[in-house]
Amino acid sequence: MIRIEETDSESPKCPHCEDTLTKIMARRIESNLGVRFVYFCSKCKKVLGVSHRKGFWMG
Repeated sequence: MIRIEETDSESPKCPHCEDTLTKIMARRIESNLGVRFVYFCSKCKKVLGVSHRKGFWMG
């Protein structure tokens, strides 16, 4: 099992431009499947991830 440890002394780096991530941008996406967010680097604008939030009818 891998432990997760919360820290404020370290900052992650963008895997694309390797800049220190002090801010992550998010853009809302709406569709028939519900609302999701795309998260991206504030410097290079490359995508870091997408939320997997379900729509109201999907439970």
